Amino acid sequence: MTDFLDLDRRHVWHPYTQHATEAPAIAIARASGASLFTPEGREILDLISSWWTTTHGHAHAGLNAALAEQAGKVEHVMFAGFTHEPAARLAAALAERLGHGLTRVFFSDNGSTAVEVALKLAFQHWHNKGERRHRFIAFDGGYHGDTFGAMAVGRGSGFFGAYQDLLLEVETVPFPATWDGDTEVAAREAEALERIEKRLIAADGAVAAIIVEPLMQGAGGMRFCRPAFMSALVDLAHRLDTLVIFDEVATGFGRTGTLFAFEQARAPDIICLSKGLTAGYLPLAVTVMTERIFETFLGDSFARALVHGHSFTANPLAAAVALRSLALFGEEGTLPRIAAIEDRHRQAMARLAVHPRATRPRVLGSVLAFDLAGGSGDYKSAESVALRDHFLAIGLNIRPLGGTVYLMPPYCITDDQLERAYDGLIRGLDALGKA
Repeated sequence: MTDFLDLDRRHVWHPYTQHATEAPAIAIARASGASLFTPEGREILDLISSWWTTTHGHAHAGLNAALAEQAGKVEHVMFAGFTHEPAARLAAALAERLGHGLTRVFFSDNGSTAVEVALKLAFQHWHNKGERRHRFIAFDGGYHGDTFGAMAVGRGSGFFGAYQDLLLEVETVPFPATWDGDTEVAAREAEALERIEKRLIAADGAVAAIIVEPLMQGAGGMRFCRPAFMSALVDLAHRLDTLVIFDEVATGFGRTGTLFAFEQARAPDIICLSKGLTAGYLPLAVTVMTERIFETFLGDSFARALVHGHSFTANPLAAAVALRSLALFGEEGTLPRIAAIEDRHRQAMARLAVHPRATRPRVLGSVLAFDLAGGSGDYKSAESVALRDHFLAIGLNIRPLGGTVYLMPPYCITDDQLERAYDGLIRGLDALGKA
């Protein structure tokens, strides 16, 4: 039955939606693997992993079992003054997998909040040490969420113009985005590092932290940078006694080819994780920091403590699923599977890159992306909406980010399903050329 669609139209306010112009939402009745199914049984390939969350695929038997088992034990308990096994084991497993001294795990509920916690941690770390550091450095095109601190460090994304007067002080620096065949990236990297160094020196100790999405800006248009730049950035920040926050909400859990993007470069002082943490099952996020930062919050006064929390902090159901999801990377050989997807992407890009409407081709881990030649680049531009609708009509969930078209499929996707996606991309570009 689809009578709930009328209730949706009358009562639901959907995210990132202009309800005066958008078509009604598409009903999804069930999902399996890389596929979504409407109540009528029509299949739609979920080629963006339901906003980059569904790592192992929909309705995974092992994750279903972990969720059901935990529901029979304890579904929720407040996390102030109490603890439980799933959260403790998940924190320990994350610390072990992260390494590099990232030992302390603070639980929250989504990526935006994980970033808010990171910003508060960085600011209060210095405050507890007797230093006033009230500024942050972020990157042009970066997106870190929709809460106020996250909007401030994501002002370079262009999404938050209405809120500019309410945002904290942030310095925005160039992001040296690159792509296949780019011959000028080294110069852009050098310029970005020079700008950052000058701003840190001019700030004279007022910068609390630099925040960046390592290797890939997500919502900013799947913009990639090189690992060497990330390493140089961390080295520069540490040389000038500045904390580094890696927002791996989108890049974590295999998206860039390694379990965490920083493994290809240097480790940060603070890392934010969400999205793939529970493989898309339940809201959960963590902000993980070094012991050195944690220790600055210890003392006899509550004023030194981190005053932050959520009703659903470390929800046992979510933590149990996250712990099981992390184990699946080893049990199912997920990283080699991602490497195989990357190889298929690169083969397909040879076809896509020669299309007259495709430019700046790039592949990283499970992500394939290119820009529309001659497109406006505006979020939800007429071209991007036309492409989205075309893809949906042929059973593909592909949502361009303005002038950027990308794939980020679940890791369980089959070769045949990938071929459907690649063929669909070319058909969409052909249709756009005839419009």
